[in-house]
Amino acid sequence: MEITGANAMGTNPSTNINKSLYEIRWHGRGGQGAITAAKIVAQAAFLEGYRGVTAAPSFGAERRGAPVSASTRISQEPVMVMSQVENPDVVVVLDQTLLKRDGVTSGLSTGGWLIVNSGVDPKELGVEGRFNIATADATRVCQELGLIVSGLIVVNTAILGAFIRATKAVSMPSVEKAIKGRFPKEAVEINLAAIARTYEMTKLEELRK
Repeated sequence: MEITGANAMGTNPSTNINKSLYEIRWHGRGGQGAITAAKIVAQAAFLEGYRGVTAAPSFGAERRGAPVSASTRISQEPVMVMSQVENPDVVVVLDQTLLKRDGVTSGLSTGGWLIVNSGVDPKELGVEGRFNIATADATRVCQELGLIVSGLIVVNTAILGAFIRATKAVSMPSVEKAIKGRFPKEAVEINLAAIARTYEMTKLEELRK
């Protein structure tokens, strides 16, 4: 399923994205919510006034436990590109074990961000590249809060805290609005708590210039 939007509200886009097309690629396992995370960020960007946003799966249907990928595109102009993101500005990895797979960090732009759900420091990931790295233990946050569905820890909202902290591509208030518009009332508070906790614990390793 794909989300697209053209904002007619007349608001000015966030100034944190300084290029015409900002691309994000999400990697997770079926059931972790990577596709939902992609849609939440797209919705948050829409709320901030971006005229073009898209969010869609990159590799077929989501299957529980199987590697899945999704993409988000954000632009000040309508987005006409619907292909897989090949040169992302940000790569978000919801399961650290996926870093062993070929192609997870491929194409990540110089100076971009690799954001990983992990309890280790960015330097300890053993990932090399000309990009910034952020880590946050979203799994532990979700375990502590009880964000578990059918025995599976769902880390998609928690990892958004690290995404906001590292990239500043969208604001916390906009993500909160998107969460409130997508989740039932009884689930909003716990998901916002997960985002806030992960935001605070995020560890950043910025590229030396």
